[in-house]
Amino acid sequence: MLEQLLIFTRGGLILWELGNALKGSPIDALIRSCLLEERSADAAFHFDAPGGGAAYTLKWAFDNDLGLVFVAVYQRILHLLYVDDLLAAARREFSQIYDPKRTSYGDFDEIFRQLQKEAEARAEEMRKSKQAGRVPVAPSKKQAPGGAARGSGKQRSSGGGGNGGGSGKDESDGDSGKGRWLANGSSNGQENGIKENSRAPNTVVKGKENGAPDIGAFDVNKLQKLRSKGGKKSHTGGGGTKAAKAEPTKAVKKNRVWDDSPSESRLDYTDPANERGEGHAEVVAADQGESMMDKEEVVSSDSEHEEDEELENEKPGIKKKGWFSSMLQSISGNAVLEKSDLQPALKALKDRLMTKNVAEEIAEKLCESVAASLEGKKLGSFTRVSSTVQTAMEEALLRILTPKRSIDILRDVHTAKEQGRPYVVVFVGVNGVGKSTNLAKVAYWLLQHNINVMLAACDTFRSGAVEQLRTHARRLQIPIFEKGYEKDPAIVAKEAIQEAKRNNSDVVLVDTAGRMQDNEPLMRALSKLINLNNPDLVLFVGEALVGNDAVDQLTKFNQKLADLSTVPNARLIDGILLTKFDTIDDKVGAALSMVYVSGAPVMFVGCGQSYTDLKKLNVKSIVKTLLK
Repeated sequence: MLEQLLIFTRGGLILWELGNALKGSPIDALIRSCLLEERSADAAFHFDAPGGGAAYTLKWAFDNDLGLVFVAVYQRILHLLYVDDLLAAARREFSQIYDPKRTSYGDFDEIFRQLQKEAEARAEEMRKSKQAGRVPVAPSKKQAPGGAARGSGKQRSSGGGGNGGGSGKDESDGDSGKGRWLANGSSNGQENGIKENSRAPNTVVKGKENGAPDIGAFDVNKLQKLRSKGGKKSHTGGGGTKAAKAEPTKAVKKNRVWDDSPSESRLDYTDPANERGEGHAEVVAADQGESMMDKEEVVSSDSEHEEDEELENEKPGIKKKGWFSSMLQSISGNAVLEKSDLQPALKALKDRLMTKNVAEEIAEKLCESVAASLEGKKLGSFTRVSSTVQTAMEEALLRILTPKRSIDILRDVHTAKEQGRPYVVVFVGVNGVGKSTNLAKVAYWLLQHNINVMLAACDTFRSGAVEQLRTHARRLQIPIFEKGYEKDPAIVAKEAIQEAKRNNSDVVLVDTAGRMQDNEPLMRALSKLINLNNPDLVLFVGEALVGNDAVDQLTKFNQKLADLSTVPNARLIDGILLTKFDTIDDKVGAALSMVYVSGAPVMFVGCGQSYTDLKKLNVKSIVKTLLK
């Protein structure tokens, strides 16, 4: 039984509704967490009502030509099989009576009741026919002399969509959506692996003398030849006289000389003032200049659609239309876009996103979401499919990367100051990403806005971490709270916040130990630190160099913080600080992967080694680079 069915426009105007409002507003959660986040290609959305209430499953359908959204809500335990069929029928019937000037559709009540009865009857009939169809299939498999009957049975079950005799996929519509997604992803690899293993014994029986490997398979003989060649080369190189003679004449790398100046023998350029580095600390802090956070980045105005022709040509195996028919279609317009029309352009866009370091899973989901938003839409006059897909992808990327909430830290700091408390920021992340260095950059930026900053050395695990933060504090002339090593970082952070209240510090920047997302003891200590001190901002510091690993890091960090939390409303990651952004050229996909998987905005971007090398993320520039 359906709990609720809603028909509304993309602008948010509700046209028709069945059922009453549900606790927790699952449809609002669907719009925020799925439709606006470009996850509309998912098969279903699961929602758990707050306070231990009912668990709901939501499914939806689009009429992209009219700009309508159809959403059905039912209890997850029911496993209704007819929901997809019912949504398609409701979309078909409602589009016939839809009028943009109308706001009430009371006459659709009777139509929908009839559609629901027909959908339920079809689902019941399909279930009975499948149950009846299982009885003759079983003896036919036993009577088969070889493996032909079993093979044909597998083909019917995989191609028919009903999964043959398996009841797991037939009786769970939520799982069926996941099955379809996996069919394009990991399950294909598993099926191919099974087929290859099944063919392996046949090739062995035919004999290795034939030496005819399957097309696309790896040639083991070729690998052995390469290894033998490599062994011979290494052997002759080790025993030959030419190699022995050439070895003494090997050139030694010399230091680089700039502008014909004399060579510099001294390589230690540390400040000779004193061992503690106090001699020029104030000068260094003053000479760094204005932070890049306060500078506006100018985006070059190149052509945004210069790659349209390339999108059309990246699929060489597809037969193209003649120039006359293409011109006639572009002039006449009104061509309805089908999934087959979108696939070539989407495949080219997916490959392009992956070359820009976007995680494969994220790129595939984005392309599926764009396809769902364009399928059934009419193509305008003088418009090509590639340009339409490019525009839709650009809008989707802008929506994802644009922050959904305010990220004005300066305003939040002043608000906390009016409340008589310090603003607390905790920096978390894996090992070696640059948490301490970028913490110092954030401190330098806050100092330029006349904000009193205090550092808290809560990395009591790594050797030299306290000394590193102490050096930054001396160079920036700001206080630091430290308790040494082998202390509980949660207690150290708590005492640092109390000290900041006594000293009237406006901001406390908490440095934590780097930890891998799978290290449960360290993740438990981090969860304790966050739950005990309740910071205003939890910043995840991640490298811009990572690709697929960014998804794993952020997902597991959030999952561990949620699982190990001792409070009902667990604190998760609030924002992202991307480091080493100056080393990636146009491989900016990590920003998209991290934002997509966590929903947290990129608040800072580290782009160098100086205190001023910290800037905001330019969303338009990132989108342009991703699609370039």
